[in-house]
Amino acid sequence: QVQLVESGGGFMQAGGSLRLSCAASGSIVGINAMGWHRQAPGKQRELVADITSGGTPNYADSVKGRFTVSRDNAKNTVYLQMNSLKPEDTAVYYCNAKIVYHTGLSYYPGDYWGQGTQVTVSS
Repeated sequence: QVQLVESGGGFMQAGGSLRLSCAASGSIVGINAMGWHRQAPGKQRELVADITSGGTPNYADSVKGRFTVSRDNAKNTVYLQMNSLKPEDTAVYYCNAKIVYHTGLSYYPGDYWGQGTQVTVSS
């Protein structure tokens, strides 16, 4: 009943910028936290940044001061502005959202993930 669709990944040289977007759609009643995780080859998936429904952000230490997470509640969309990119930022980036959806009969909470988008930063 719910989908997350990501866009905006790609290839960038170190020091450059990229912006990721993730739009949620479906039988959505409300969205709590939204955010981004990443997984580099051979490493575990890790939190990059997330943001509450009220707009309070939280960042991993490795991206503080370089990345900015934001959301547009009217569009059910979360963004990740990535500046001063480093080669170690290379990973598949996944959008995540805590969503309450309805089936027409009742409401249910769910934890949803996007399909992932590759970000590659060259030195």
